[in-house]
Amino acid sequence: MDINSNVDQLIKQYKTLPGGLLPLLHAVKDAVGYVPDSAVAPIAKGFNLSRAEVHGVISFYHDFNTRPVGRHTVQICRAEACQSMGSRDIEAHAKQSLGIDYGETTADGLVTLEPVYCLGNCACSPSVRVNDDIHARVDRSRFDELMEELSHASPDASGVGS
Repeated sequence: MDINSNVDQLIKQYKTLPGGLLPLLHAVKDAVGYVPDSAVAPIAKGFNLSRAEVHGVISFYHDFNTRPVGRHTVQICRAEACQSMGSRDIEAHAKQSLGIDYGETTADGLVTLEPVYCLGNCACSPSVRVNDDIHARVDRSRFDELMEELSHASPDASGVGS
């Protein structure tokens, strides 16, 4: 989908819905994997909002990215409960083994690494979310297993930007 030529159609589809901005942003993300900067101005105009308001929504919700992301998103919980149970060790291991930092994507486009500040799984810390799946009591070995599973997953089951 060429977002620049189809954004007006998406705006017409969602602008009459109460709270239509969020479903529209999800539709854009689903179509191209992220919300490109070039879509912000037309969305703002279509919803009679400022570009700052649209950008504020995009930047507030962790589901939205403004740049391409990997086929898989891996989030490591940085909340206090997970930190107390070793998430900082998992974080260091993940960065070293993947060769990237938070906000970056592996050279092969497979994984984007992101911090998250609570997955609501505190009793089973440390937790890691891979796409939409939360994994509990993750240690270095389990993290490596999860990454190995991703490398063997079919591209169609990747959940782009999930």
